[in-house]
Amino acid sequence: MIVGLTGGIGSGKSTVAKMFADLGIPTYIADDEAKKLMHSSPDVKKRLVDLFGKGAYINGKLNKPFISDLIFYDKSLLKKMNAIVHPAVGSHFKTWQSSQNAPYVLKEAAIIFEINAQKQYDYIITVIADQELRIKRVMERDNSDHEKVISIINNQLSDAEKTKLSDFVIENNNLEQTSKQVQNIHFKLLKLGV
Repeated sequence: MIVGLTGGIGSGKSTVAKMFADLGIPTYIADDEAKKLMHSSPDVKKRLVDLFGKGAYINGKLNKPFISDLIFYDKSLLKKMNAIVHPAVGSHFKTWQSSQNAPYVLKEAAIIFEINAQKQYDYIITVIADQELRIKRVMERDNSDHEKVISIINNQLSDAEKTKLSDFVIENNNLEQTSKQVQNIHFKLLKLGV
């Protein structure tokens, strides 16, 4: 079984993914793998340079601030970038998944519903958290200012829309409660996979 794990920025997807990993569930972090592929895949690199120009990489390293600024203001560039990176991540995931031996695997991906990829999963878990807590987490993690975090949240699909489309929802405002929710869902998934 393939279980998708998603949620808005600052919801705590990575924390939840680690809790599943600690339960012995193979966990694939799509954003991390995308970053690796953007550095290691000659095909992906070439296509990103074709899309963004030579400024996309500096000394062979992805120029994240440059690309972030471009895609933040131009949604068509973001779509084109996703069309390059997502298929590469998808085929990498398939290879990874085929080597796993577990009742289910977890794929953490920030945008499942946004790219209409929900059919690739047997079940989807959405992580939500209070907005102020999300803002605080992102400001601390990324050294971002309040307005920038709000604009990112406003650019994403709302929690209400995501939860409607999900099989399970985890409220991640309190780690102890989050851990209990993860364990409950884990046992439900084990039963569903039998």
